[in-house]
Amino acid sequence: HMTVNVSVHTTNPDLRVKMMKNKNAGESLKIIKRLADAGIKMNTQLVLCPGINDGEELRYSLSELAKYSPYINSIAAVPVGLTKYRDNLEHLDIYTKETANEVISIIDEFNAHYSFFNKGKILAFASDEFYLLAEKDFPDEDYYGEYSQLDNGVGMCTLLKSEFLSALENSEEKAVNREITIATGESAYSLLCELTRKAEEKFKGLKVNVVKITNEFFGTTVTVAGLLTGQDLKEQLKSKNLGEELLIPRVSLRNEGDKFLDDLTLEELSGFLNIKVTPVENDGYKFLEKISGGA
Repeated sequence: HMTVNVSVHTTNPDLRVKMMKNKNAGESLKIIKRLADAGIKMNTQLVLCPGINDGEELRYSLSELAKYSPYINSIAAVPVGLTKYRDNLEHLDIYTKETANEVISIIDEFNAHYSFFNKGKILAFASDEFYLLAEKDFPDEDYYGEYSQLDNGVGMCTLLKSEFLSALENSEEKAVNREITIATGESAYSLLCELTRKAEEKFKGLKVNVVKITNEFFGTTVTVAGLLTGQDLKEQLKSKNLGEELLIPRVSLRNEGDKFLDDLTLEELSGFLNIKVTPVENDGYKFLEKISGGA
């Protein structure tokens, strides 16, 4: 079965025209109907902007999309990402603890209603970032089903954690005499601290420093690891004792895997910090392997 990804943002045609600044933007909702009529399944995305397409508009979008069930496979809600480069753009707020909690509540309320009529299926998901902002625990694995919205940052933390803990459980206890550093963004910081502490307990002699890198390049409101730049890593790591190896998130590199978004290369970072720099995939098994030195 074919599944396509559709960015919806809102199912209110007038609001969509306003948000997309495109007089034809309201038409895209007809496309959803056409795809559903043709029996094509959709993973849909709503990029939420506080006070614009959340609240009652979000309730409306969710209930409208649910009408196309079962052809709507999933709905992901993602907070708008604001960089500091917004000079000529209209003012947008960023999500706070309170407003992020409101989004999660609306989604929970919708899912409770929807799953009651649809054999317990969960249709709408708030991205991990909403849970981090709301300071709420992530849902467990069962909640995410087949993780159909990982690309939108939905369930990434839960998947990473469950893979990592299962890999750790299946590892032999052994002495691993090494000290390394992991650099990450603010979003994943506390999860990585939690996981690496468990690894240190299992592997005697292992010391893992987790360093939270602030995004000066794109702006401090950007907290995801995928937008870390070489220059921020250079500046914020140069005065630290990094041990024998530095692990960085693979997602912060361009697709080719050799450069950061600011054009600094992996080699340059490695030369500057005088340390081996190793990119790590968002995969709990590989992550544990890289931490414990491949053994």
